[in-house]
Amino acid sequence: MPNVTTFLDNLARDPSLVALRVPHTGESLTYAALLEQACRLGNGLLSRGIAKGDRVCIYLDSSPRYLVCYFALWRIGAVAVPANIVYKEGELAHVLRDSGARGLICAGGTSALIAEEAVKMVPGVEVVIRTSEGPIGDSWDQVLSSSSPDLPAVHCGFDHPCQLQYTAGTTGRPKGAILTHGNWMAALDAEREVLSLRRGDVYLGIYPMGHVGVSWGIAVLRAGGTYLIMERFSEQEYLDDCRKHGVTVLAAMPPVIHTLSEAPPGTEEHLRTVRVIISGGGQLLPYIWEKFDRRYGIPIANSYGLSETIVVGTGTATVPGRPELTRNYQSVGRPVGYSEVSIVDPEDPGRVLPPCDPGEIALRGPAVALGYWNLPEESAEHFLPDGWFLTGDIGYLDSEGVLFITDRKKDMIIMSGWKIYPTEVENIILQNPKVADVAVFGREDPRKGEIPVAAVVLVPGETLTEEELEEFCRAHMAGYKVPREVIVLGSLPRAHGWKLLRRSLREQFG
Repeated sequence: MPNVTTFLDNLARDPSLVALRVPHTGESLTYAALLEQACRLGNGLLSRGIAKGDRVCIYLDSSPRYLVCYFALWRIGAVAVPANIVYKEGELAHVLRDSGARGLICAGGTSALIAEEAVKMVPGVEVVIRTSEGPIGDSWDQVLSSSSPDLPAVHCGFDHPCQLQYTAGTTGRPKGAILTHGNWMAALDAEREVLSLRRGDVYLGIYPMGHVGVSWGIAVLRAGGTYLIMERFSEQEYLDDCRKHGVTVLAAMPPVIHTLSEAPPGTEEHLRTVRVIISGGGQLLPYIWEKFDRRYGIPIANSYGLSETIVVGTGTATVPGRPELTRNYQSVGRPVGYSEVSIVDPEDPGRVLPPCDPGEIALRGPAVALGYWNLPEESAEHFLPDGWFLTGDIGYLDSEGVLFITDRKKDMIIMSGWKIYPTEVENIILQNPKVADVAVFGREDPRKGEIPVAAVVLVPGETLTEEELEEFCRAHMAGYKVPREVIVLGSLPRAHGWKLLRRSLREQFG
């Protein structure tokens, strides 16, 4: 009976092996220390009534403590519910309420104040642990110091849930993908294969730990490498850390690769130890990819996967050492590990389309989530009985089984890897008394992939500047969701007088 944390027990036998470093602070943890902290936190949670199957929300910035939380919860058979640290009170309350969380682990300062307000909105959150000063909960240091370092991993089946990963919802609210111990084991194996990971690798991670992109870093840990944690992205620190620490595996995303391709001469020296760079979370435009490749010669693992598949746990990638898979800098490669890919008719998922015909991308494999938490109808719509997961993305396979992404069935916007749900943003903007109607859509951007744009119809007689709307949005939603441009229209395009035609707006203004 597996538990995904047991690899730590084996690596912790080498007392000098370094698991984590935070270059900005100088903090580091060996595998032995990482395991000990996870066990102490796990025992602290058990003593406070958290049991196998209970959900606990993690509301922290990227740090070693975030990983300690994952491993502690998984080790006791509980379910981690990662939340984005930029969430406001209402957004965090939705995740707590929807998941039925019994516990919350939060940061101090402003985050603790937001957590305090969210907890007031959601009865049933009984255990709160804070990592620094704050108005609620028990102190992290006190919990760890008063708890035993001995904690055997709880036996869990491959299908035992260990995480609820909140992702896009057609209702405008995020929905929780149910990820299991088996899903995670498959994902770590697949990502290890893509990157040819080995002991001694040094990985610089920039993906927020509340995002499934953290799986790349955990895959490096599974291989016995060292995970360098960048809490906040800074281009200069990113380059300096690569050179100083001899980074071999580098996390990136399209905006970062675009920045590197335009960087001053001499930047190549900072990346001389890097043997592979990861791109994911959005479309990597061909001209940017080609420019980077010709300048640096570092292979890009251009990856395709979703929260529901733990990235390439069941997905595809352009594997380093196989340059022909890039297909003129346009493809996302071939299936990884035990993954299967099929292109189906969007209106009839039972009909498989021939090579080169675009259709909906379907994925099948061991890292596909069990379904969506408490959403049986949406689960049935996307997770088919024969194991296929309908992604909502449009693409095609060429005659050699290489995958290309061409469009998205959903209206979701992906900016720098973050998913933005237009309906959620629209519902908030409509709370502004000067706004009569609104539509949010994506506009292509060479650095960020896409940016959100709001088309608004004002209440007759009212005026609203772009700065005023931005200020309103920033007070009510995470900063990455705030529209980067506002277009004022007399009316919005609608079919039959009600169905919003975002495609028309994208074609006209995107």
